[in-house]
Amino acid sequence: MTAEPSSAADPEPDPAPRRATSQVTKVLLAEPRGFCAGVEMAIKALAWMVRTFPPPVYCYHEIVHNKLVVDRFRQQGVIFIDDIEDAEPGSPIMLSAHGSPPAVLEAARARGSYVVDSVCPLVTKVHHEVKVRAGKGFRIIYVGHEGHEEAVGTMAVAPEAIDRVESVEEVAALDPSEQPVALLAQTTLSHRDWEGVAVAVKDRFPDVWTPGRSDLCFATTNRQAALMELAHRCDAIVVIGSANSSNTRALEKLAREEGCERVFRINSADELPRDLSGIVGVTAGASAPEELVEQVIDMLAPTGGIELVNITDEDEYFPPPRNIRDLQSSIETASTVLLGGSLMDRPVMDDRNLGASNVLTSLSG
Repeated sequence: MTAEPSSAADPEPDPAPRRATSQVTKVLLAEPRGFCAGVEMAIKALAWMVRTFPPPVYCYHEIVHNKLVVDRFRQQGVIFIDDIEDAEPGSPIMLSAHGSPPAVLEAARARGSYVVDSVCPLVTKVHHEVKVRAGKGFRIIYVGHEGHEEAVGTMAVAPEAIDRVESVEEVAALDPSEQPVALLAQTTLSHRDWEGVAVAVKDRFPDVWTPGRSDLCFATTNRQAALMELAHRCDAIVVIGSANSSNTRALEKLAREEGCERVFRINSADELPRDLSGIVGVTAGASAPEELVEQVIDMLAPTGGIELVNITDEDEYFPPPRNIRDLQSSIETASTVLLGGSLMDRPVMDDRNLGASNVLTSLSG
């Protein structure tokens, strides 16, 4: 069961937080969970734009698929749009982490005063693979969810060369091909969603080309592996994240497939069922901030404490987009000169140890 209907638009939480009346004995907390490196980069980049430019700052599509994150930036004056033409000419524009069609990037550069493409580097890798394979005459079979922003942006790189599929049945319905075939994927797919379709493609097209390194996001894979480690030990599992987050829904689906009878995908602690008991597993999608995890654990109030279920340590870091780094360096240089400091000794900005969850929390102040 779910805590609310599964839909692209999440309901508003109850206005007054409530205490769970459950008898939770222990929380098994998945690690890794929450923000991935791409989300970290995108949130910090948009926060920097908000603090650097006067409003409005526009963002093409939601910066990441999480309601709290989007609402927090709306409160800072960010305007999320689905059409670049809706941006006021001459305003700064951010493009979301999911990747945008090439035509959108060109339109943004023609309209905005300062444009930052916060696309996840892993999505950029897939865009590059599409461009190269299409240029070599390949027919590309792309495994991805219909209408998902990442899939839309990727397919727009070479629309005439791509067929999108997401089921074995759709693979069977593909026309035969005399062209060489390449197999690529949406980065946030679960391994189970990918594997069956990939096998079907390879059976249908035995000589299919695949990249040397999987397109599937390492963070998505790690979060699924951590969930599988705790799934069979729990009376219930809580997955924190928004309904339009593909990797969050993949975690919810995986928990069910692993046999857990009570699985709840929630946006916040206010949506927790009141009858939870026993051992509860908690995880969070790659776009869900840690403050939501902390609130959920506080609400569950496990009498036997928290056990961390750690399957790996993630140390991946994606630096800010290049034009942000260049502008930051220019500002640092100008400030040092104006204040009479030494350019040789000036501190260099490094956000590696600055967590996006902390940045997001600071925006609420």
